[in-house]
Amino acid sequence: MTEAPGILHLLAFAAEPGGGNPAGVVLDATTLDDADMLQIAAELGYPETAYVTARDGERLRVRYFSPEAEVPFCGHATIATAVALAESAGPGEFVFETAAGDVEVSARDEGGRIAAGFTSVEPTVRDFDDPAPLLALLGLDADDLDPRMPLAEAFAGNWHPVVAVRSLERFDGFGFDPDAMRELMAERGWTGTVTVVHAAGDIADGAIVEARNLFPVGDITEDPATGSAAAALGAYLRDRLGMPTPFHVTVHQGRHIGRPSILEVDAPPVGGIRVSGTAVPLEG
Repeated sequence: MTEAPGILHLLAFAAEPGGGNPAGVVLDATTLDDADMLQIAAELGYPETAYVTARDGERLRVRYFSPEAEVPFCGHATIATAVALAESAGPGEFVFETAAGDVEVSARDEGGRIAAGFTSVEPTVRDFDDPAPLLALLGLDADDLDPRMPLAEAFAGNWHPVVAVRSLERFDGFGFDPDAMRELMAERGWTGTVTVVHAAGDIADGAIVEARNLFPVGDITEDPATGSAAAALGAYLRDRLGMPTPFHVTVHQGRHIGRPSILEVDAPPVGGIRVSGTAVPLEG
């Protein structure tokens, strides 16, 4: 593997042992160039690897690479980086300068457990033009969709289409062709994931939403936990559905690929969406 100082391996947002989303973290990537960072990310094979390329006090420049390309922002790798920073130098408040914009990040000690959170860049929600190709890839039609949650695209660091499925059976059972999905995502500029959700109960403060985030990159097809998608979902609920603020929702993800994860989402009346969780060392 490409030589790099201190590659850390963490699992973010794990709901239980074996759950969560793996991330690589390099807290000092000042000696690495773009080719090095991409090669390390590809060799690790995690959905993303985060690199701290510059630091001035509590302000850090952070870049994120999937196994195939640089991405503007990655939520689970941000949580992993915040936990790694807290464990190396103590809890605190940070600002991550990312390609998507400045992201406020915090890490605190909760009885020996480091909890972290980030507040996304200013989110945007827009209409979903021509969803037919995506629905066809998923094998879904209009009757499969949840009428309470109309199709839209949401941004909180990356663009994510949001598709809400009415029944748990269809939510659990849909499939897709990874190559065709990758091609459509590139065509539409979806640098994050395709977000498919199911809300069994009321869509209100305290709701639990289950998500599947499709991310066909390398050997990966689904992401176990997607912080940027959770933030985008919070923006969608606030700015498209008009949920009264402030509100809190819990996102469950990763069940379908054996990596259960929990992401906590808080939406203020205006501004960025906060996503919270923790990260633990990746064993083995």
